[in-house]
Amino acid sequence: MYDYTIIGGGILGLATAYRLLRERPSARLVVLEKEQGLARHQTGHNSGVIHAGVYYTPGSLKAKLCREGAERTVRFCEEHAIPHERCGKLIVATGTEEIARLKDLEDRVVANGLDYERVSGGRLREIEPNVTGAGALLVHATGIVDYARICRRLAELIREAGGEIRLGAGVTGITESDAEITAQTGAGDFTSRTLIVCAGLQGDRLAMMAGLDIDFRVLPFRGEYYRIAAARGELVKRLIYPVPDPSLPFLGVHLTKIIDGSLTVGPNAMLSLGRETYSGNYPVPRDMADMMSFPGFYKLMARFAAAGIYELRGSLSKQVYLERCRKYCPSLELDDLEYLEPGIRAQNVSSDGKLIDDFLFLETPRSLHLCNAPSPAATSALPIADEIVSRALRKAN
Repeated sequence: MYDYTIIGGGILGLATAYRLLRERPSARLVVLEKEQGLARHQTGHNSGVIHAGVYYTPGSLKAKLCREGAERTVRFCEEHAIPHERCGKLIVATGTEEIARLKDLEDRVVANGLDYERVSGGRLREIEPNVTGAGALLVHATGIVDYARICRRLAELIREAGGEIRLGAGVTGITESDAEITAQTGAGDFTSRTLIVCAGLQGDRLAMMAGLDIDFRVLPFRGEYYRIAAARGELVKRLIYPVPDPSLPFLGVHLTKIIDGSLTVGPNAMLSLGRETYSGNYPVPRDMADMMSFPGFYKLMARFAAAGIYELRGSLSKQVYLERCRKYCPSLELDDLEYLEPGIRAQNVSSDGKLIDDFLFLETPRSLHLCNAPSPAATSALPIADEIVSRALRKAN
């Protein structure tokens, strides 16, 4: 019998296990991961950005957790000799309309208490000669890291503290009684007093497996990236983002430095035909059936039909994708864009077709499910883990 079973070997599941063992050093704890390695899904496929919290509503939980998470991520990296860099992010406006939106964004940056600098078009050319714009905001706190590297260190700390990590343990069933809860897996049954689920792309299925009546589904969105050819690796010194378009649900393609010294551009945001189809956007029957049987899918598609067509054009045409990048980085050429494996984001959508944009916790008497952990979840993983642990300990008491 374990005290705690945690489902999910991404950064949220591992951070939660790490925090639980610091709070309850004598607890018997096991982390279950269905893959043969850790951080194989959202954690291992994201851009590696340590977000500062530019876009979030001032005073909101997301803004608070992001800012706290950025500081704690950097501190964790410093304590454990994990490479990271605070390179800063430039949000670049390329025309009059975007300059006006940039001013609104600046007001939000100020309200969120972030260290930033307003950059003129002339100054932008000085600090980033390959970037073109009418003006920009430079947010100093934004950084980069390899979140999979953080996960490997968390796993080491969990094992050193006496916790177990079981790979290849995909959950096939959950059975709960008054005294205990059991996760059935292909690697055996794991019974504990409390079950914590941080399952990302499979979160809705595990919630239903635990008997929860949910009013949402995970819709997978595919973020397609390109790696910039190594010969152009010094193209920029910072992260380069466009000013967000309010008609689109995501931020748009951006240039991102990677901690290994490479450079990427992306992502777009395409509906994925499968939840884990990294090698190609081919239909997975079960995933397609789940989408097509969910009323919220059709309502979402109707609301964002124009945005969907916009993203589809960029997905189907490398030239269209390039032109979007050249808007602020005109020296890029088609041959500079090299294929990179995409990421797939677990976007929770309600039955009325609305994107769920906040953290969503659901519970049974003996289980706690983090059903939605939107960006910047990786940046905020340590404070999110604190919240999960706080809830789990109250449940245990």
